[in-house]
Amino acid sequence: MSSVLRATGLSKSFGGLVAVKDVSFEAAPGEIFAIIGPNGAGKTTLLNLISGLLTPTTGRLELLGTDVTAMPTYRRCRLGLGRAFQVVQPFPEMTVAENVLVGAQFGSEGVSSSEARRRADQALERTGLDRLRDQPVEDLNLLQEKRLEIARALATQPKVLLLDEVMAGLRPGEARQAVELVRGVRDEGITVVFIEHVMPVVRDLADRVLVMDHGAELARGTYAEVTSDPRVVEAYLGVEDDDSRAGEESADARSVREAPGDDAGATAGRDA
Repeated sequence: MSSVLRATGLSKSFGGLVAVKDVSFEAAPGEIFAIIGPNGAGKTTLLNLISGLLTPTTGRLELLGTDVTAMPTYRRCRLGLGRAFQVVQPFPEMTVAENVLVGAQFGSEGVSSSEARRRADQALERTGLDRLRDQPVEDLNLLQEKRLEIARALATQPKVLLLDEVMAGLRPGEARQAVELVRGVRDEGITVVFIEHVMPVVRDLADRVLVMDHGAELARGTYAEVTSDPRVVEAYLGVEDDDSRAGEESADARSVREAPGDDAGATAGRDA
């Protein structure tokens, strides 16, 4: 399998605490790769190692065939790595379009103002925010803020997009819209690596799943493979019998897929 992102033996220690321990994986072009696990499993620390917010204690990270293990975040971005954070932090004094333009202008080296505007316009349209382009970001609802975070990352024109729990806080109908947005990003050839706790979302989106526990890999494979692994059930999914667990998951999945997509206030012009 050719890969656009490859981690080999990544570890990160904070004093005596090992937050990530010897994690290796590859993500292929156009793949949606999920990272799941209980709280404290090391998922966000792993994403921080990939994006460059943290430097690994040991291990190697390659992006598009280039060793980026010690590369600063802005250079990784310019090479083709984008990230949307769980906690959205837009520039509150700017409009929606101006926020996205920041990503377009500074995500690539030497981009002209006209090209940056073109990229920003494309990202706004792709995320359904074009009708809100002149709106102050402080007026956005949570769904729209999530879309803005993704739009700003897309404006850098990434080959690999990291998403950290972008479904957090969304209602079922809003989560369904966000799922469709992520699918659309993948359909344009962008590899997506995401952290998520909503299991029906993982099931509906992920081509492959990495399960982490206590900083290390617990299991890896398709959604069906990892969720049938007894170690994953015990560490993360719970120890209910298979029938009750399947019933709960089915109900959750229906709530994500079947809830009305455009709740009042959820789509004031296309949302997050």
